[in-house]
Amino acid sequence: MGRPTDKTVTDLFIIGGGINGCGIARDAVGRGLSVTLAEMNDLASATSSASTKLFHGGLRYLEYFEFRLVREALIEREVLLRAMPHISWPMRFVLPYHKDMRFDSETPTSKLLGVFMPWMKGRRPAWLIRLGLFLYDNLGGRKILPGTRTVDLVNGPEGAPLEDRFEKAYEYSDCWIEDSRLVVLNARDAEARGAHVMTRTKVLSATCEDGLWRIETRNTESNAIRTFYARMLVNAGGPWVGDIIQTKARLNSREGVRLVRGSHIVTKRLYDHDKCYFFQGTDGRIIFAIPYETDFTLIGTTDADHDDPSTKPECTPQERDYLLDFANRYFKRDLTAEDVVWTYSGVRPLYDDGASSATAATRDYTLKVDTSAGAPMLNVFGGKITTYRRLAESALEKIGTQIEVTKGAWTAGVPLPGGDFRVRGVGTLISDLRGGYPFLTEFWARRLVRAYGTEAAKVLGDAKEAADLGRDFGATLTEAEVTWLMTHEYARTAEDVVWRRNKLGLRLDAGQIEALDAWMARNRHSTPAAAE
Repeated sequence: MGRPTDKTVTDLFIIGGGINGCGIARDAVGRGLSVTLAEMNDLASATSSASTKLFHGGLRYLEYFEFRLVREALIEREVLLRAMPHISWPMRFVLPYHKDMRFDSETPTSKLLGVFMPWMKGRRPAWLIRLGLFLYDNLGGRKILPGTRTVDLVNGPEGAPLEDRFEKAYEYSDCWIEDSRLVVLNARDAEARGAHVMTRTKVLSATCEDGLWRIETRNTESNAIRTFYARMLVNAGGPWVGDIIQTKARLNSREGVRLVRGSHIVTKRLYDHDKCYFFQGTDGRIIFAIPYETDFTLIGTTDADHDDPSTKPECTPQERDYLLDFANRYFKRDLTAEDVVWTYSGVRPLYDDGASSATAATRDYTLKVDTSAGAPMLNVFGGKITTYRRLAESALEKIGTQIEVTKGAWTAGVPLPGGDFRVRGVGTLISDLRGGYPFLTEFWARRLVRAYGTEAAKVLGDAKEAADLGRDFGATLTEAEVTWLMTHEYARTAEDVVWRRNKLGLRLDAGQIEALDAWMARNRHSTPAAAE
């Protein structure tokens, strides 16, 4: 059978519209490769919208001696911050100290101290925390973010919401990231550079024909079946990476994935300042308490094995209560289930390195090329949202061993859509936006700038008053913005809008969301399903 000459052949066909798939698509198309990407649901509909929403080095990974991963992530924080200052910003983290802090017994650090300092009995000594923070400050060549300092919890505002037994804390830097917006902006930039991005498109099969991949897809809205040909297949299926290997490509691979569920809870705002807390438990686990969406506090995460990617991850009552009990060991206010206004859960597709617990499983990424079918396939395991850009660069190095890649790495510091302004320029953008659109409230203007950056004015167009933006869906969400999201950002349903393009689902009631969904259903056929 000859090579099919009457079919368009793409260099890369990427399965998965999460951060890894979209990041690889953007990098690859910018190097001159032709790229097609298929996502079976909405972009960022699984793991990539269910993170703890931090660009961070992973302070606790130092205890697992994951120095390469931590260093790469620390360097990336500032690279990414420059490229997307609208959806990412610096945040200070307060780590209260007390003598009962303990290691997870599975960490290499704990085991070493158990041998050489058995009298510590698993406790984290203050000197070791200071050493870890010194490494954290210096491993990544920090230039923008301030370093660690000691905080007086007795007299400082950071101590006000905490129990009186906490007298001292360490404060260090990391960054916030709007995770699902990060995915969408990567997809938009990839498509603007020539990639073909398809949402609601499920891959049915991938078979090799004379050195090419033949991929069958089905649009889940229209049921239309299409066939694509590609020189190389990229499996960025996240939790479904193993399923794609076994049931779509039917490869006999020994590579395994370990699914680890991470759950989070959201409460009304628990304290007045804008810093995050890093809480350490007596069991060696850690959680964060983070200022969230102005009026809320985000608490997470858990680590629990998750058996089946087809089972939707949900925060169980046990996980909710675990996070509440954990937080209650620190906060003066006693939190109960009635304080929880929302929960979410995601599945991390970690490389199965044989770790004994979900907490100990490596967060580093692993890239494996399989050529056993007759055409190359790159399988992507694991990864952190902080290192997605470096993962993409590493993926292109692997891809370059199989097909020709003539251009080198280019994405470092190149802004994503709306991110073409200086790191600390958000305040100026908000003021300018309110000056051009006097009807905007401070909250409304800030929300738009944090979502769209320098494109916020494009969303508002030539509106002179709020009524010019069309229907008001509530919580500052207007017809003009929803139309932008449908036209430029792949949004198809109300869920796409209020839980992934923004988090206005926390402010809209069920009736308002239902009305939005009905409006979008009536109007989505008049707008393209992909970005323009």
